[in-house]
Amino acid sequence: MDYPKHEPAPLLDRLLVSADNALRTLAGAVHAARPNPAQAVRHEAAPLSDDERREAGALMRVNHVGEVCAQALYQAQALTARTPELRRQMQQAAREEIDHLAWTQQRLDELGDRPSLLNPLWYAGAFGIGLLAGRLGDATSLGFVIETERQVEQHLAGHLDRLPAGDARSRAIVDAMKADEARHAEDARGAGGVELPLPVSWLMRGAAKVMTTVAHRV
Repeated sequence: MDYPKHEPAPLLDRLLVSADNALRTLAGAVHAARPNPAQAVRHEAAPLSDDERREAGALMRVNHVGEVCAQALYQAQALTARTPELRRQMQQAAREEIDHLAWTQQRLDELGDRPSLLNPLWYAGAFGIGLLAGRLGDATSLGFVIETERQVEQHLAGHLDRLPAGDARSRAIVDAMKADEARHAEDARGAGGVELPLPVSWLMRGAAKVMTTVAHRV
């Protein structure tokens, strides 16, 4: 149901939308609104070896987990946003991240690989973190977006270094994702996000390291 911009949807409706998003995310029932950047790559320069395919699949699984977490974070932060404007900003970012989720899922299928078996756990953990960030106030919640997207952008840059040189399709997806993450961070900064204390940033990096290491294998 649509509500006028000046009239926020009731909390129950927002909870139902958030629950529906969780089910769709974990079931893989998502569809991109924008074309998959990999479509611009008509032909690979050379077939990937078995080892290259496995490595590309593991890296794209990690990226897919990141997008599962992004859905959880943005949905939770939208629920706890203090203003309708911030709620809409979080919801718009979540919609764009759905594109990333669908793109990485499609690439995993192409590579003959699978999503992480722990996606329900990743989603639940990220949703809890998003609720906590939102409860600390809009400026802090936006600051959390800035730091998260900054770390994701660095993580994606690292994946561009690690992906097989001939895997142009995965590279095209990661490049597009990286540009979107940088824009989300700038949007959050422009909306009044504050820099988080260094210990919080370090803690976030540590948690992300655990997640990416596990997701690379499971």
